[in-house]
Amino acid sequence: MRVLLSLGFIACVSLANFAQAATATQASHAEVDKKKAVILAKKTIGGKTLKITEKTDFYTVRILKSDGHVVDLHINKKTGEVKKD
Repeated sequence: MRVLLSLGFIACVSLANFAQAATATQASHAEVDKKKAVILAKKTIGGKTLKITEKTDFYTVRILKSDGHVVDLHINKKTGEVKKD
């Protein structure tokens, strides 16, 4: 009887961990929205956000750096990858 209870407990814990891992995986594959794109751009290059443009596959975030230079960054909507223009 104890063995059956132990196996049942282990199965429940394993299923809970599997469900939690599946939820975390789905959350990490969620598309990047405009707010997240700005956060990613500011992490890459600090400054003030001037403009956000949405294209099919990426966002373009225009940032004014503290030295006065304007930089356009492209943030991939699916991966969150940041590329300088």
